[in-house]
Amino acid sequence: MRTEDHVSTANPGKPVVLIAEELSPATVDALGPDFEIRHCNGADRAELLPAIVDVDAILVRSATKVDGEAIAAAKKLKVIARAGVGLDNVDVSAATKAGVMVVNAPTSNIVTAAELACGLLVATARNIPQANTALKNGEWKRSKYTGVELSEKTLGVVGLGRIGVLVAQRMSAFGMKVVAYDPYVQPARAAQMGVKLLTLDELLEVSDFITVHLPKTPETIGLIGDEALHKVKPSVRIVNAARGGIVDEEALAGALKEGRVAGAGLDVYAVEPCTDSPLFAFDQVVCTPHLGASTGEAQEKAGIAVAKSVRLALAGELVPDAVNVQGGVIAEDVKPGLPLAERLGRIFTALAGEVAMRLDVEVYGEITQHDVKVLELSALKGVFEDVVAETVSYVNAPLFAQERGVEVRLTTSSESPEHRNVVTVRGTLASGEEVSISGTLAGHKNVQKVVAVGDHSIDLALADHMAFLRYTDRPGVVGTVGRILGEAGINIGGMQVARADVGGEALVVLTVDDTIPANVLSEISEEIGATSVRAVNLTH
Repeated sequence: MRTEDHVSTANPGKPVVLIAEELSPATVDALGPDFEIRHCNGADRAELLPAIVDVDAILVRSATKVDGEAIAAAKKLKVIARAGVGLDNVDVSAATKAGVMVVNAPTSNIVTAAELACGLLVATARNIPQANTALKNGEWKRSKYTGVELSEKTLGVVGLGRIGVLVAQRMSAFGMKVVAYDPYVQPARAAQMGVKLLTLDELLEVSDFITVHLPKTPETIGLIGDEALHKVKPSVRIVNAARGGIVDEEALAGALKEGRVAGAGLDVYAVEPCTDSPLFAFDQVVCTPHLGASTGEAQEKAGIAVAKSVRLALAGELVPDAVNVQGGVIAEDVKPGLPLAERLGRIFTALAGEVAMRLDVEVYGEITQHDVKVLELSALKGVFEDVVAETVSYVNAPLFAQERGVEVRLTTSSESPEHRNVVTVRGTLASGEEVSISGTLAGHKNVQKVVAVGDHSIDLALADHMAFLRYTDRPGVVGTVGRILGEAGINIGGMQVARADVGGEALVVLTVDDTIPANVLSEISEEIGATSVRAVNLTH
C-alpha cells in the first residue's frame, strides 16, 4: 500500500472513513458521496496506526486488530465497523471507555452459515467429498461410499437460535424429524416451528444426526465431549459449524476410532487456523476451513450493513447494530450503571438456568430522576449474552426476548432505603419459581457489588469468577467448600454466607481467582448436599 493511499486530501467538510481491508464495491456505494474515503492495509500495524489518527470511522473485517493501542491513536474516531459477525479483533471495552461506537453485521451470515451446516449434513450422509476425491484419483468406488438417507431420520439441533432454526426448517424439507436442546427456548415456541424440545441426554440418545448451533461460553466448551459421545447411537453423524471447542475434538476422534460415531462434518476448530488434526485422518470426517460466512452474498450483506450503520452513527441517529452503546444521549450518572446491569443479567441467567417467562428490571434510588430505560436494555443484553450465538446489543436484546416469549417490564422508584441506587433483575420461571439478583455501585470508584440474591442479603464485590451455593444450614459447610477448592488449587477471593433462619436455607456466594471445573462443583454439591450450585464466568 502506497503512503499516498491513506494521506488526506484536504476536505474539511466531509467526515473521513478509513477502509482497512478489502470490502465489496457495494460497501463504498452504500456509504455514498458524503464521506472522504481512504484505504490502508489494516493488517500492517506500521501502516494502520498513522492512518487511523484523524479518521471518524474505520471499516474492518477480521485481519485488522482495532485494539487499545489503535483506539488511543485515533483521536477523532467515533465508529469502528466490523463487516461480519465476530468481534474478536476489536477491543469493545477499550472502545466503550473511549466513547467509540462499535457496530457489526449480526445477521449478514445467518443464511450462509445455516446453508453450510446443511451442506455438511448432506456431505456426511452421502460421503460426497470422499467419493469426489476418489473418482478424481481414478478410483470408481461405489460400494465403499454407500451412504444413508436423511428422510425419516431424527436431526438433533443443539441450540435453537436463529441459525439453528434455519437449519431445522431446511432439513425438515428433507423429511427429517427435528428435535432440539435449548434450555433458553420455551416448548411452545419450539412447537410452533414443529420442533420437539428434549433434554441434552434425550437428544443424544435419539438423534441420527446432530448439529451444533450454540454460542461459545465456559459452559458450552466441551459440551459434546467424551461423556456425551458415550450416549449417542453408533450410527450418528455430528456437525459443528458454530464455534470450535463446543465439540471436543479429542473425544470425537476417540469415538470415531472406537466406532461409537459414524461420521462428522466440521467447519470450526478449537484452535484456528487448524491444518493438522487427528480428525483429518478419518475418511468419514468432512472438514472445511471455517467457511461459515464465506459467500459473496454474506460478505456483501455485511459490508452494506456496516456502511449504513456508519452513516447513521456519524449523523447522530439510532444505530440498530450498535454493540456497545444504545445511540442517543445517556445521562452521565446513568453510564456507570450499564456494566453493572449487564453483569447482573448474566448472573441471573446462570442462576435461573433458563429464560424466564417474565423478566422485571427494577431500578431504585436517586438515579431514577434520569431516563434509565437503557439500564433495562443493558440487563437484557446480559441476560441473553450467554444464551444466543449472535452478538447481543442494546437494540436487538428486546427482539431476543420477544422471540422467546419473555414479557419484560421496567420498574423505577426514587426510594432506596439501604443504598443510594440499586438495580434488580427479577424473573419468573416456567415452574413459577422466582429468581432475582440485586446490585449497586459503591464508593467514588463505583465498585460493583451484589447486595441481594433472592431473599438473602449479601454485600460482596462482583468478580470475573463467582459461585452461588444453596444448601440446608448446618455447621462445617464453609470449611468443606474451602477444603475442596483448596485441593483443586482454586483460590477464594471473597465469601459471604446468608441464611433466613437457623437450620433453614443458606446461601454461600464465592468469588474465586479461576473458573471452577465442573467436576469440582459436582464434588462440592455432593459433599454439602446442595440444592443448587451455579458457577458464573464474566470474563468474556
